[in-house]
Amino acid sequence: MNIQVMPEHKLSSVAPMKQCNVEKKEVELILVKDQNGVQYTNSSIIPTNGSRVGPPGSSSEDNRETWGKKIDFLLSVIGFAVDLANVWRFPYLCYKNGGGAFLIPYILFLFIAGMPLFYMELALGQYNREGAATVWKICPVFKGVGYTVILIALYVGFYYNVIIAWSLHYLFSSMTTELPWLRCGNSWNSVNCTEFNGSLPENGTSYAKYKHTPAAEYYERGVLNLHESSGIEDLGWPRWQLVLCLVVVVFILYFSLWKGVKSSGKVVYITATMPYVVLFVLLIRGITLDGSMKGIKQYLSIDFNRLSDPEVWIDAATQIFYSLGAGFGVLIAFASYNKFDNNCYRDALLTSTVNCVTSFFSGFAIFSVLGYMAKKHGVEVKDVATEGPGLVFVIYPEAISTLLGSTFWAIVFFIMLLTLGIDSAMGGMEAVLTGLSDDFKILKRNRKLFTFATAFGTFLVALLCITNGGIYVVTLLDEYAAGTSILFGVLIEAIGVSWFYGVDRFSEDIERMMGFKPGLYWRLCWKYVSPAFLLFVVIASAVKRPPLRYDNYVFPEWANQIGWGVAMSSMLMVPFYAIYKFFSLPGTFRERIAYCITPEHEHHMVAEGKVRQFRLRHWLAI
Repeated sequence: MNIQVMPEHKLSSVAPMKQCNVEKKEVELILVKDQNGVQYTNSSIIPTNGSRVGPPGSSSEDNRETWGKKIDFLLSVIGFAVDLANVWRFPYLCYKNGGGAFLIPYILFLFIAGMPLFYMELALGQYNREGAATVWKICPVFKGVGYTVILIALYVGFYYNVIIAWSLHYLFSSMTTELPWLRCGNSWNSVNCTEFNGSLPENGTSYAKYKHTPAAEYYERGVLNLHESSGIEDLGWPRWQLVLCLVVVVFILYFSLWKGVKSSGKVVYITATMPYVVLFVLLIRGITLDGSMKGIKQYLSIDFNRLSDPEVWIDAATQIFYSLGAGFGVLIAFASYNKFDNNCYRDALLTSTVNCVTSFFSGFAIFSVLGYMAKKHGVEVKDVATEGPGLVFVIYPEAISTLLGSTFWAIVFFIMLLTLGIDSAMGGMEAVLTGLSDDFKILKRNRKLFTFATAFGTFLVALLCITNGGIYVVTLLDEYAAGTSILFGVLIEAIGVSWFYGVDRFSEDIERMMGFKPGLYWRLCWKYVSPAFLLFVVIASAVKRPPLRYDNYVFPEWANQIGWGVAMSSMLMVPFYAIYKFFSLPGTFRERIAYCITPEHEHHMVAEGKVRQFRLRHWLAI
């Protein structure tokens, strides 16, 4: 049928033309298959900058809750990313791997992999407004990746909450006139307990590794009760003191999350900002101590020769990855509650930079005190430097106990550890809650009950970690629950977004949200550099895997097999779901493939036989 368009002056003779404020829109036409001599097209409207709406297939009236204020989101992301590892791991890694020279590979990996992955997850969650599982409506075959990261976040919560409970136990124990780890002679001390005053152990053991100082014995015998366990096969009963602390932690998490981001967004005003106040106060106190400058100089000393050691580069790569927290589903969950047109690009740059600067800044507060400890005992900084729980539960508390006003400093320090842990635990649990409730609507309708069930479930499993031998369970989970499995998950996630969904389409999604496409640098990082980086870290983590041990205790082979079972239980979700998805779909082999790798809002094209290519790049075209 031919339609004749009248000239404008003839139209106006019938009815006067009026200027209408009609919004200009771009129309995207996609050429698809010829069928029965008819050529089909598919069109979609791309809104202009002034009116950006949700992704294709979404409702124009999206009733998903959003953050109360932009600052709620920023503090939540910073609070999750800035955790205990920023204090107890980065400073020691920096010192061990060449001081200032370590910042070269660290910053390099931040820009070529850390920030791009961080940006990708924020954009992915914000555009699709879904949790870690249902966000894969963009490429349904990869939905198993979502279940992988949700499981990993759940596993981490089993033991991470226990570390927070230790901090709470120390906080309560600090509320006394004399700190209990200052002297020997307590009920938990052994006959070998020794108070060193300007001396060192005679057996050649470094001070940081010596197990019979008052502080070391308080941690292992007074808190953990480790001396009553012979190994992971002899766990014993849960410690009632730690059970009470764990109950408090779980209740804090529940009441912070039961109402969604409206409640958690207010909690982070305290938990995300308190660590910075305390770190600054501890730094001011630290630099006034005798010997503090010696520690800071050791922290910043530059040894470029260390850069020739591959281990330095591996440490930098793994640290930047775990520090930013990509792959746990948390960034996707948090970003899904943003407004659709929020500038997540700026947020990614800001929050990832804040996280890394915090890691570097915390080193001054830590090493100023380590320098004081070294001067006090007449040894080198290397003899008192350590990482992990040994730093924050033994060495640092011991140094605090010798200061004037030690009770105050101890309370302040453990409040910092508590807040560092709480908001990271909140992020991990929110990833689980959002990921599953977006997938199963009945859980979303019963948010409070689901939150309680999740918190109570993590509490029950965590009871294994607060037995006499609980530290062995914590060590096992820390090694396997989020080790190779999280690296594998993020690698598959990066491949799914960059190669299957496509960097070009992903860039168009970002343009719909913010009005501009990511630059060439970001697209190259997403498609080539970040996947290569993740593959490097996965291989390095697999090759560099010494026998699992806790101090001198070597784990039995069956324990390692259980650990691999935990790791595989999450990783296998990727192939299992892909197989399930393929065989549960109707149609021919080619149509099933099309359903698996075509975004859900385009599935009608597959059903109508219109798809000529599956919107992958040319190397996957069928």
